[in-house]
Amino acid sequence: MRTTFKINDTLYTMLKHQAFDSGVTVSQIVEEAVKYQILEDLEDIDDANRRVGESSLSFEKVAKQLEEDGLL
Repeated sequence: MRTTFKINDTLYTMLKHQAFDSGVTVSQIVEEAVKYQILEDLEDIDDANRRVGESSLSFEKVAKQLEEDGLL
């Protein structure tokens, strides 16, 4: 699929240099970066789903405990 997106000029210049130095296309680098981000997000979702039943502490409770321990 072909698409268009905006990217900072300096970042695009760096991306073109990286592609040239690596012997790949800009499209290949961008596609790999998107795949990596999606896979990372899926891992985060899996981790969150595994922890659904865990107990949690509120921010206020943690802050109070840190204060009591002299860490805040």
